[in-house]
Formats: sequence, C-alpha cells, structure tokens
Amino acid sequence: MSQNVRADREDMSLEQGFAAGTSVGAAIIMILIGVLQFLQGIAAVAEDEVFVRGQEYLFQFDLTTWGWIHIVVGAVVAIVGIALITGATWARVAAIIIAALSILVNFVWLPYYPGWAIAIIALDVVVIWAISTWNPRAVYS
Repeated sequence: MSQNVRADREDMSLEQGFAAGTSVGAAIIMILIGVLQFLQGIAAVAEDEVFVRGQEYLFQFDLTTWGWIHIVVGAVVAIVGIALITGATWARVAAIIIAALSILVNFVWLPYYPGWAIAIIALDVVVIWAISTWNPRAVYS
C-alpha cells in the first residue's frame, strides 16, 4: 500500500513540476503575447497594408479602434506577465482573467488576421492551463 502512495506522490510531483515550469514559461509567453499584441495594435493604428478588409461582420470596428484595443490589451498582458514572474497570487488570478480577455479580443479579431489570432488564442490557452493547474504548495511539500 505504501508503494501506491509513493507512486501517486511521484506522479503528482512530476505533474506539479511540469506545471510549475510551464507557469514560468507562461509568464514569459504572456510578456511575448503582450509585446506582439502591442505591435499588432501599432500596425493597425498606422493602417498598414498588412490588414485586409474583407466581409462585413456584425462586430466590425474601425481598424484604428482595433489598434487601440490591441495596444491596451497588449500592455496589460505584458505587465501581468512581468508580475507573474514574481509569483504573486493576485498575478495568477489576473493572468487567467487577462488571458481569457485576450482570447475574446483575438476571437473577434479573426476576420482581420486569422492566422495570427489563432496563434495568440492557442498561447493564451496554454497560459490559462499552466497557471490554473500549478499548485505552488505541492512542489515544496
């Protein structure tokens, strides 16, 4: 019976170690996502030739408006990512909330730049998983 408990603890510590490492990676990914969304917003505000105006959608905004939305969201994502590196509990909660907001913003951004939006959505899902599955107390016990 003690072998089963030991095996369960080893499996749990392995999973928690992976989640802890992924959480640090999630903080770095959040900083990267923030910078990329910020640059994407600058490109949209500058009305660069990168973005194609396609079909009319119900949730359509002006490209400049989308640019400012991405600039603000990108700055907030990067700031929360920096705070997440410090390991603050509030940063973990804020990171999940802002990553979910980033998913929503990029889902609505899909008609303008689908490949980029899907990549950021996938990274945000990894961030949410890593932060929500990591239990810092389990690593030290």
